[in-house]
Amino acid sequence: MAVYTDITEIDLNRFLAEYDVGELTSYKGIAEGVENSNFLLHTTRDPLILTLYEKRVEKSDLPFFLGLMQHLADRGLSCPLPLPRRDGQLLGELSTRPAALISFLEGMWLRRPEARHCREVGKALAQMHLAGEGFEIKRPNALSLDGWKVLWEKSADRADEVEKGLQDEITSELEFLGLNWPKDLPAGVIHADLFQDNVFFLGDELSGVIDFYFACNDLLAYDVSICLNAWCFEADGSYNAEKGMAMLEGYRSVRPLSSEEIAALPVLARGSALRFFLTRLYDWLTTPEGALVVKKDPLEYLRKLRFHRGISSAADYGLTS
Repeated sequence: MAVYTDITEIDLNRFLAEYDVGELTSYKGIAEGVENSNFLLHTTRDPLILTLYEKRVEKSDLPFFLGLMQHLADRGLSCPLPLPRRDGQLLGELSTRPAALISFLEGMWLRRPEARHCREVGKALAQMHLAGEGFEIKRPNALSLDGWKVLWEKSADRADEVEKGLQDEITSELEFLGLNWPKDLPAGVIHADLFQDNVFFLGDELSGVIDFYFACNDLLAYDVSICLNAWCFEADGSYNAEKGMAMLEGYRSVRPLSSEEIAALPVLARGSALRFFLTRLYDWLTTPEGALVVKKDPLEYLRKLRFHRGISSAADYGLTS
């Protein structure tokens, strides 16, 4: 469930009066996503997305997120575009929450992507990395090494409730990554959350990328490793090398990977698997029973993390020379 804050029609019409978007005809909550409250609006002109930013999103980060979408769209990436108010501002307030209107992007996300879709995702990710060049606002990745340690400190004492021996295993993993995390690789703006529900397709054609609310500045190849984790494993937990090869070939057709980035992929993939394991573990342990949020199984990413430990080189992901 992604609607944490309800809105009334009176308040919504007052909010929309600050925009040049026509008259409201209908609206409904969108029951996907976990960070913000989202609504699909229909007006006498165009459908729109209304986002209310909840407490987990820092208001100080919103100029980065909204400005980045404008920057990427101006450089040809298909992504939602924040709409300006009559006063030129991109951000308003609704139901005591910061709120923005975003253009509607046609398409659907894929429940069962195939290799050809993974190739298009790889291309789109590389296009985003190139389009992000020159974006002047910076946002450090709060969910990198230091952030993982903070999350782990909040969960470590109860980790063995999820699986026996987990506390020792993850403590050792954090120590390994702290000693072996790559440095001096190409960096820039990354999406950091390019899961299947954040990429829209019309048929087999990728129509756009959405949800930039984890975007930040970090290693570009780390973003590639996130996509390998998100797109290239099957429901039974097995890694699909055909999908991995297609993803990496698609990416490299737009932006070549350096030899150093290729060599670092196994460690980066361990790190990105750990990142999603830790956020899921924290939510799993702290979300109250009965809350209107679907808890995601942290063990899915624990299994991926263990897979990456056995990888000796990027060739095991399907990367060809």
